[in-house]
Amino acid sequence: MTTRLEAMITEGVEQRVYQHAHALVMHRGQTVFSFGTVNHDVRFDLASLTKVMATTSLCRKLDVDPARTVGSIFPHAKSSQVTVADLLFHRSGLPAFEPFFAHCHTPNEVVRAALQISPTAPVGAAAVYSDIGFIILGELISTLHHAPLDQLFTRHIAEPLGLSHSSFRPTGFTVSTGGTRPREPAPGQEGLWSVAVGPSQEGDVDDDNAYAMNGVSGHAGLFGSAHDVARFGQAVLDGTIHPPPLGWSRDGTPGSTRSFGFDTPSSTAPSCGQRFGPRAIGHLGFTGTSLWLDLDRQLVVVLLTNRVVLGRANVQIRQFRPRFHDAVLDELRL
Repeated sequence: MTTRLEAMITEGVEQRVYQHAHALVMHRGQTVFSFGTVNHDVRFDLASLTKVMATTSLCRKLDVDPARTVGSIFPHAKSSQVTVADLLFHRSGLPAFEPFFAHCHTPNEVVRAALQISPTAPVGAAAVYSDIGFIILGELISTLHHAPLDQLFTRHIAEPLGLSHSSFRPTGFTVSTGGTRPREPAPGQEGLWSVAVGPSQEGDVDDDNAYAMNGVSGHAGLFGSAHDVARFGQAVLDGTIHPPPLGWSRDGTPGSTRSFGFDTPSSTAPSCGQRFGPRAIGHLGFTGTSLWLDLDRQLVVVLLTNRVVLGRANVQIRQFRPRFHDAVLDELRL
């Protein structure tokens, strides 16, 4: 198994899919593959894996009521009727993205701006993957429990699970994702803002809205190692991170692949490849990271990369990632 998958990781560097990567596979609680251009304990910018490892998991660990509304905490929010469950399922009607960093310079300013965004569709009309929704959700959790989100993550998720290389605002070596602040626009975001460009420091979060929030947000900001992400995935399989009341199923929102904070394989081009089972859940991160779990096979597949350091328009990971997951199943004969 090792030789073929190692060759694929090396190929990814040679073909400029990414500059650095580490992949780790666990099957039935045992690590069966771990290889990369950096050690398994080196921290990557996990980007939107923050949504599942921190925000979604804190909702479960802290028993946040899925029926609680945004307005019950933030009465003047324009999304006041939206519930925690709506945010987790990305069915809130809130738009996907807003460049808050272009005019906000503190965490409070970003939160106030997010709360002034109106839904553009009725709740449940369609699934729109919304960073704005998770910015609000992170602040809701923090307000309810009277502590910053990074402290809650450390106390309730990282320390109990032994995630010693996972945190917001990391110190020490991290894998680079870019050298400018703000980052270049992602494809489709061209022309949405005009901000003077300056240098970016090592360890800075890639996401500019998270950067404006001092690196701590419900949608992005978490850094972690392949070992820690796999350990988190195993905790989900073991039930240490409890599933939501209705399990990990989709909620029936038209066009949605979303589960309770997680994603499930799409029917057309699933990022986990073609053969993960009906009870598979996972999530992607914009920087080139992913975590996929097959609950029935007791399989954890972590692939962490820094594909954005080669340019945000570099999307070769979209073809590489499913091929890698198919190769894992081939090698395990699953």
